[in-house]
Amino acid sequence: MTNDNLLTIVNEFESPIYVYDAQKIEAQYKRLTAAFSEVKQLKINYAVKALSNISVLKFMNTLGAGLDTVSIQEVQLGLTAGFKPENIVYTPNGVSLSEIEAVAKLGVQINIDNLSILEQFGSRHPKTPVCIRINPHVMAGGNTNISVGHIDSKFGISIHQIPHILRIVENTGMHINGIHMHTGSDILDIDVFLYASEILFDTAVHFKSLDFIDFGSGFKVPYKAGDIETNIEEFGEKLTERFKTFCKNYGRELTLAFEPGKFLVSEAGLFLTQVNVVKQTTSTVFAQIDTGFNHLIRPMLYGSQHEIINISNPNGKERFYSVVGYICETDTFANNRRINEIKEGDILAFKNAGAYCFSMASNYNSRYRPAEILWHNNKAHLIRQHESFEDLLANQIEITF
Repeated sequence: MTNDNLLTIVNEFESPIYVYDAQKIEAQYKRLTAAFSEVKQLKINYAVKALSNISVLKFMNTLGAGLDTVSIQEVQLGLTAGFKPENIVYTPNGVSLSEIEAVAKLGVQINIDNLSILEQFGSRHPKTPVCIRINPHVMAGGNTNISVGHIDSKFGISIHQIPHILRIVENTGMHINGIHMHTGSDILDIDVFLYASEILFDTAVHFKSLDFIDFGSGFKVPYKAGDIETNIEEFGEKLTERFKTFCKNYGRELTLAFEPGKFLVSEAGLFLTQVNVVKQTTSTVFAQIDTGFNHLIRPMLYGSQHEIINISNPNGKERFYSVVGYICETDTFANNRRINEIKEGDILAFKNAGAYCFSMASNYNSRYRPAEILWHNNKAHLIRQHESFEDLLANQIEITF
């Protein structure tokens, strides 16, 4: 997509608006599958929570992906998008047994991360295949907000509780067909990932009827020019060799599974916003835009840095700006960032806006959530309309006083 394409999209569909490049999504999918091309049975399950628009899900289906889901609603979205139940993995956390049973009736692969639920489900449904999520007690990503495999995490069953798992499996006679882990996001050091993988391999040998091993995801993508990222090719080469050895020792070929979200869609997304006001104070120049953390919460929630470019003036002289939103709270996207000179009415583009951006948007301050565009075959396809005042009222019930 060129700047002219993006400006045309804003002129036609208004801002703020999310735009996703289907070609980039496909390129990332092919890059990951190529890195593991020597694996006989590979499955890439896209993490729906990253970006759940049904048109994006349908596009993932055309690529041959499966789905990683965390709620019954995400499962239903996947089925509506045309995915077969057997190509959907359901990995909830802290949900009720009744929700898990409802999903199991749909024919979806169940993944359980709790001893209590494992025993209850196994006692009631011993013939339903179940995957077990293990907590390897490995800190990955360096941030407890995005690292979910450390010892204090609420996710997964501790590796130290393997004897408890085996007791439950023996007592219930349940069928364990998969072992899973997910250590977190923004994993840069592949040696840490490989170390965690060894823990998963050591766990897998306790179960004799496995069909797959799921290594989660969390691969780091670049967020600015020259930024470091996970070396997928090197990781693919090293894990493939180790996985082949494991399968040989295990006695048969298993499926190697991953559940990438950010890796597939982050770089494909741009968030386009318009500058409402350029405000000069005694020490700062603010570019105040027509959005806030109600539409893009990651900078305020995680301290994430999204590169911001002025697509209306890409060759202008760089100046320092603090980019802030229109929410009646502090909603700073960037502090004293070098950006090409900004004028009121200019369009700013936030990069890496494909993952955990729209999917975390809200109606805070009673603002409407933005529209979404999928750029496919050199054409802008509207895949979600801008919300309206009627949408704000749709589920509210007025009472008479």
